Amino acid sequence: MGALPSLDVLRTFVIVAEQLNFTHAAQRLNITQGAVSRQIAGLERHLGAALFIRRARGLMLTERGAEILVPLQQSIGQIDAALTGFLGKPDTLRMKCPTCVMRWLLPRIIQLQSRHPEIDIALTTAITHGVDFNREHFDAAVLYGRPADKRLCVIPLFDEVLTPVCVPEIWRNGGTTVDELKNKTLLHPTRDGRDWLAWLQAAGCRAAPATKAQHFDTLDLAMTAAIQGCGVAIGDLCLIEPELESGRLIAPFPLRLRSGAAYYLVFPEHASPAPALQLLTHWLQQEARHSRRRQRDNPFQADARIAVDGNT
Repeated sequence: MGALPSLDVLRTFVIVAEQLNFTHAAQRLNITQGAVSRQIAGLERHLGAALFIRRARGLMLTERGAEILVPLQQSIGQIDAALTGFLGKPDTLRMKCPTCVMRWLLPRIIQLQSRHPEIDIALTTAITHGVDFNREHFDAAVLYGRPADKRLCVIPLFDEVLTPVCVPEIWRNGGTTVDELKNKTLLHPTRDGRDWLAWLQAAGCRAAPATKAQHFDTLDLAMTAAIQGCGVAIGDLCLIEPELESGRLIAPFPLRLRSGAAYYLVFPEHASPAPALQLLTHWLQQEARHSRRRQRDNPFQADARIAVDGNT
């Protein structure tokens, strides 16, 4: 066979095989159609085998062409990844998270990228929880609840800690006992109201005392309604930390309920995770520790002392 074909020629073959059209391949490569055709013809002569069947409506891979396509795709992909890392070009890390986590996650991702401009993180949000790395093109995800898949690397971030929150004006105009929540509109982040019910049961109430309620599909929507003064929401302390620190929302009750659920950073197990993923993991673990510490040191309570048993 002699000397091996050049990388440029092999890359041209891969793109033509993906497009099955000389014109489209030429557009991607930013060269002329004639140049593409000549490179493929030269490669076929070099290998001593036809790689494509030329048809009026386009191209079709021959058996020999299909035989070398996948190995070449993988090899060229590895070369591109190695050179990208060596040259310091942005390496996009694709990440998925539920909408409720964006309040906590997005500011921290922006901070990380400002400190490390060599990495690029693309966030995708979803109302539903869960990720399938075999079918979805993500490198990592933040999940509510520990995944059952043992093939994943699972990093705990923080527990879900629930407590009622509202704007200060609403609480100043109301009572100081759990029973007087019946005078408020309860904002539920789920359709079944399970978060409110769990907290009320922990507070000694067998049923929701309120006669008015609004149900939302996400925590984010419920928090938006709470910030607008529409009622009292049940919130996760870590996820609404900025609103509590700024005073836009207050948490008037001392009772904080650990639901038993938690948030996790997950990604497929790798013998050697990509540097960007290692950096992201370390950063989010550090930020989660800070959030847990602030939650412990600052109860975010209203000025009034409010008891859950009806006594002040």
